[in-house]
Formats: sequence, C-alpha cells, structure tokens
Amino acid sequence: QVQLVQSGGGLVQPGGSLRLSCAASGRTFSNYAMAWFRQAPGKEREFVGIWWSIGNTYYTDSVKGRFTISRDNAKNPLYLQMNSLKPEDTGVYYCALRQGVFFAVDTQHYDYWGQGTQVTVSS
Repeated sequence: QVQLVQSGGGLVQPGGSLRLSCAASGRTFSNYAMAWFRQAPGKEREFVGIWWSIGNTYYTDSVKGRFTISRDNAKNPLYLQMNSLKPEDTGVYYCALRQGVFFAVDTQHYDYWGQGTQVTVSS
C-alpha cells in the first residue's frame, strides 16, 4: 500500500503563487508516475500534469509555463508550484501515483490518491 498525504493550498489572489506538496509513504516502486489532478465544483476531475521517476514532466496546455512539478528524490515530497494563478485554476487538487512509467492522464489509471487540497483563486 501507498499513502499520499497532501499539504499546501489555500486562498490566493489572481496572479499569485501557491505550492502544493504530496508526501508518499509505504510501498515503493523503482519506476512510477505521479500526477496532479484538479476538480472544480460541478466538473469532472481533470489532469494537470505528470512527473515520471525518470525525471520527465508533462503538463496540460492550460497550465504550461505557469505550473511546475518537481521531486528531488524518492524521500522528498512531490511538489506542484503554481504561479500566475487564475480564477479558473480554482478547485480541489489531488496527487496520484501509479506503478510504471506510463503516460496516463485519466483518473482510472492511478491506484493511489491523496486526500485533496482546496485551491481558491479570487480577489
């Protein structure tokens, strides 16, 4: 089993920045993918970006150039640095993990999930 515990989030004005963290514990994998999703009120959970254990990242178009996913090593949390935030970035953000280095943007492909954290971008 893998446990993902998220921290960060909150209320920020448009143009501001926030950093989310996702700490993993329990079972470890040599090759894996960790992703961030978000869910706005009344909408489905959507893919934000992915980080693979080989060090690569990929982002959905709406956050490219503004969001950065990073992880220094397997003992440190996964981070989502969010800059130039917009009201449409508002939602509950979730981190997720799956075994294997796959390009997976659908929620069904992830086995482990964080508890979610609220991000509100508003003036």
